[in-house]
Amino acid sequence: MTEKIKSAADLKVLADRAKASVELREGTKEIQVTVHMGTCGIAAGARGVIAAFMREMAASGVDDVTLRQAGCAGLCEQEPMITVRDASDTPYRYGLLDDAKVKTIVTEHLVGGKPVDALLIRS
Repeated sequence: MTEKIKSAADLKVLADRAKASVELREGTKEIQVTVHMGTCGIAAGARGVIAAFMREMAASGVDDVTLRQAGCAGLCEQEPMITVRDASDTPYRYGLLDDAKVKTIVTEHLVGGKPVDALLIRS
């Protein structure tokens, strides 16, 4: 449903919302979360994972993370999966994700700064 703009204040609210959405996906921030959304990832539930990250990050007040999408990472059996890169550019891969695991990753890794060892993919 489309919102009707009745005032300049309504327009500003919509503009701010759009800007925040673009910043979340395209901004350059200290932490990058990439949701792998190749065919295998989408089939395994990657769309739900990206939505869960958006919800959990908003609920936790996380604003120093860029949430991106990418293709297959070559670990189809681990889908849906993400890669988190911190300021040191260290990659952390998490797989077989669901809403509960996303919440744990946001709380412990993105907010707390500590990777969730039990959820990391081991190669």
